[in-house]
Amino acid sequence: MSSAPNSLPAFRSLLFVPGDRPERFVKAGSCGADLVCIDLEDAVAPAARAQARVAVLSFLQQQPTGHHYGLRISGLTTADGLRDLLALREACAAPAFVMLAKADNAEQIALLAAQLPGLPLIALIETVAGLQAAPRIACAHGQLQALMLGGADLSAELGCAFAWEPLLHARSVLVAAAAGAGRMAIDVPWLDVADAEGARQETQRIVALGFTAKALIHPSQVVPVHAGLMPSSADLARARRVVQACADGPAAALLDGILIDRPVLLSARRILLRAGE
Repeated sequence: MSSAPNSLPAFRSLLFVPGDRPERFVKAGSCGADLVCIDLEDAVAPAARAQARVAVLSFLQQQPTGHHYGLRISGLTTADGLRDLLALREACAAPAFVMLAKADNAEQIALLAAQLPGLPLIALIETVAGLQAAPRIACAHGQLQALMLGGADLSAELGCAFAWEPLLHARSVLVAAAAGAGRMAIDVPWLDVADAEGARQETQRIVALGFTAKALIHPSQVVPVHAGLMPSSADLARARRVVQACADGPAAALLDGILIDRPVLLSARRILLRAGE
């Protein structure tokens, strides 16, 4: 493996593309998503994974430094996951990140980091064991950049609907674990590709919970997801006023008769950051 950057920049969107569809890779990378994750796990039939692995690594070998293509590998308790890891170690390819499917414990992250030194990692939390271990997984290694919620597998294991209310607790647990370790938090994709407004509205809801990015399954979701991540004009205007009120550095200030202290200031700065200011 060639060397790789030690950290990912802040990102809003992560688009999945099947690893057995190499003709889609370039298109996925040019649709405006901040990151692209080429999938060697669930998006590829088991019988097609060996051929997909070769095609994906060949594509990654051709990418320039600083590209935004990452790779999802199968879980390390599976034969396919071990094959993915060994092939990546032996290839002269440096994905922007590696996402580990079905991350169940901190030891798996530590093992992956030891085998892929310097490579940014994302842990996909999609099992009950992984959700229970999320705080420990988030602190497992400095190469870990983000936690992502895998709602489909998790809801199947829980026996619940893949819907907002049944997964609200899991979302909250993941956000708290990521925040506690200073990691980014990525939400599940919106599955109804035809419902752009639904994608935008759900993105607004996950931002309110504390997520920093959302996964996508189709290029058409880039625009509504990015729109959902943008603060409203009213929130943006107030955030600017809060920052201005604290510009002189007081521990607390009054704005419109309301006390503005450090937590409020930090929230305002996060809003401005989301708006690119």
